[in-house]
Amino acid sequence: MAQTNFDRRRINGPEESFPPLFDSEDNGEQTWVPGNPRQGRSAEDIRPIFLKAGLIKQANGSAYIETERTKVACAVYGPRQSKSTVYSDRGRINVEVKFAPFSCTRRRVPIRDAEDRSVAVLIQQALVPAVRLELLPKSSIDIFITIIENDGIEGCVASGSVAASTALADAGIEMLGLVMSCAASSVGNDIWLDPTAEEAKIASGSLIFAGLPALGTITNVWQSGCLTPGEAIKCIEACQERCTDIHRVVAQSLLENAQNT
Repeated sequence: MAQTNFDRRRINGPEESFPPLFDSEDNGEQTWVPGNPRQGRSAEDIRPIFLKAGLIKQANGSAYIETERTKVACAVYGPRQSKSTVYSDRGRINVEVKFAPFSCTRRRVPIRDAEDRSVAVLIQQALVPAVRLELLPKSSIDIFITIIENDGIEGCVASGSVAASTALADAGIEMLGLVMSCAASSVGNDIWLDPTAEEAKIASGSLIFAGLPALGTITNVWQSGCLTPGEAIKCIEACQERCTDIHRVVAQSLLENAQNT
């Protein structure tokens, strides 16, 4: 009997394959010319926010946030104690970020990489000063964030921080205040708030701001690219103003969720 190369233990794909084609409005090209105003919205405007608290019933707290092409889901479990951990006077926050394989233009491998960890560290640094961990000795709070659609790392970090803060409040964990976050980029002579992935590419530098609008404090600032001290201060001031507006959206979402439960 003649031997063949056909493997019956797995599904054999076709001999030829072609990548799918995705059509977008701008065909993935940024047509902005230095000196022209921002396309689609003004420089100080952010994308519309849809926020839903209490989305995942199995979790202690959860939230879903959507800002056009940036979609993030967050679930909080805890606080919970473990007998295997060493005693600590303060609690611990564990943040895990995962990008869905279909969240980016190119398919991502469903394993954690350096980008996942860097985004998780930035979100953790933004949340730790706001949570009263001294009231949770030998306890840990696990925060799981899934990036469903990615339209720029800056937007993912900012939206992830807002979703995680909303989920912590939904879980009933005591906090000093809600953590709000916003990103800004320096494009030409203007400061563009909440940049998309294409806008961040043409920017000379970007900055992600996180703070507590209720207390007027800053919890984390992360900068990438080249920004002068004056540009960085302008970015921080612009982000602080928008964080106050985002705080109202989060408070309204938490109030509606509390009324429906």
